[in-house]
Formats: sequence, C-alpha cells, structure tokens
Amino acid sequence: MIRLLMADDHSLVRSGLKQLFALMPDIEVAGEASNGQEALALLAQATFDLLLLDLNMPGISGADLIRQVKAEHPGVPVLVLSMHNKPQVATQALKAGADGYLTKDCDPAVLLTAIRRVAAHQHFIDPEIASQMAFNTQTTEPQQALSERELVVLRLLAQGKLVKQIAAQLSISDKTVSTHKVRLMEKLKLTGMAHLMRYAMEHGLLD
Repeated sequence: MIRLLMADDHSLVRSGLKQLFALMPDIEVAGEASNGQEALALLAQATFDLLLLDLNMPGISGADLIRQVKAEHPGVPVLVLSMHNKPQVATQALKAGADGYLTKDCDPAVLLTAIRRVAAHQHFIDPEIASQMAFNTQTTEPQQALSERELVVLRLLAQGKLVKQIAAQLSISDKTVSTHKVRLMEKLKLTGMAHLMRYAMEHGLLD
C-alpha cells in the first residue's frame, strides 16, 4: 500500500484526487496539506511513501520546499503535480530534488503510473515536458537562471499585480518580493515593467 501525502492549496483539487485514489487498492491518502508548513509538519509526524506536491502554495513552496523536504526527509520521494508545463519550471523542481514531475492536465492513468514508479524510488517526467527538454537542449532561455520563486514573482508581476498583492498571495513580506523583483530584473537584463511585460509575453510566461 502506498501511503500518500497530498500537498495542494486547492481543496477541490485534493477532493478530486481523493476520489480517484479511492478506486485504487494500492494507494491510500494518508495525509493532506494546504501549504508547505503543513506538509513539513505531517512529514515529521508520520511515515509516508510519497509526497504529491503542488509547486505554488502559500508560504514556503516550490524548489525551496522540495529542498527542505529532501534535507529533513531524504527517504520520501517527491512527485510534483503542477499547472506549469514549461521545461524550465520542471528543471528547477528536478534540480531541487524532485523525483518526478507531472502537469495537472495529464491523463489519470499517467498520474497513477507516475505515483507507483516514484513511490518505488524510480523517476518519472511528464512525457511532453521530457520531449521538450530533450529537443531543446541547444536553447538556453534566460529565465532558466531564475529560481522557482523568482519565476513565480515574474509571472505575477506580468499579470499586473502589485508588490503588496504578490506578498499577500505568497505569504511573504513586501521586502522579499521587492528583492526577488530586483534580482530577476537583473538576471533578465530588464530595465522596467514595460520590458518585463514584453519579455513575459514573448516567452509564454503569462499562461
């Protein structure tokens, strides 16, 4: 039996996944978390065979959360289930220590296969993303230099959100958001919001 910990801040997503897993004789939802701190607390309290993780949640999340999970619970495989289908986002998660990466629009059969493989300490990457990664090895996008949190801040800024709004959404301080903004602008060599908006549109970072 695979004891699964789900970490996703959307209750509807967790509910839908629970209904799917309830049909599987070898998968048990043994815990649910709506943010990174809850996930870390549950991992410290009980034993799980797999962490099924959303990347964007309030507080600690993304690559930062993956690194902390791997540092504190190295034996727990991490399978990311994310809305992001960009190779650079998957690469960031895998570099942080994730054992697998899937997008939320994947077929349920693919998700189940990924869960079973990653729980068995194998690796699994969304086939479409793996294909993009394989055939785009010659292309290095500037945003690949960004951290996962910087990439999230970039997307939110490009959506027209203010620093205070981003801070509230990510449960971090205004100062931290401003620091991320300065760093990503420097890394991408952007000189203002107009350039940032144009960059995000040209690189498909608004979806």
